Amino acid sequence: MGAAFFVRMEVVVRRAEARDVPRMLELVKELAAFERAPDEVTVTGQHMLEAGFGDHPVWVGWVAEVEGAIQGMAVCYERYSTWKGRRLYLEDIIVTDAARGKRIGEKLFLECARYAVGQNYSGMLWQVLDWNVDAIRFYDRFGASYSKEWLNGSLELDQLKNLAAL
Repeated sequence: MGAAFFVRMEVVVRRAEARDVPRMLELVKELAAFERAPDEVTVTGQHMLEAGFGDHPVWVGWVAEVEGAIQGMAVCYERYSTWKGRRLYLEDIIVTDAARGKRIGEKLFLECARYAVGQNYSGMLWQVLDWNVDAIRFYDRFGASYSKEWLNGSLELDQLKNLAAL
């Protein structure tokens, strides 16, 4: 009878740094492919770098490393609600397919929650696709609630330029 050995890989979650942006952008593209919208990612690494680490950063993020390789990330930013005040908006939590099941998403989500508490935000919100049952199940574990009334609206840059010209 041979002894069974289980190797437990340590997950290290840390604040994202400028050097992480290329890998983070790879993860964003992986998510876009999963969400059936691979051509929708138009942000460049340079833009992501400036937006996160330039003179006026607009996002804050964390990365999760397994054996020194980034296998997950979370990106958040401050949002203001006239009803609720400052809130943290969780733009994305992404964990590579190969690294799922190691509670990496949970560790990233908890870092976002701790950050929101530390910043004295009134809450945290995010979006999840209605067909992504795994993600919904993930958020359900934390007691999340979902809005059925609100629709997401958006205008792209070309549309905004047309409106601005009026």
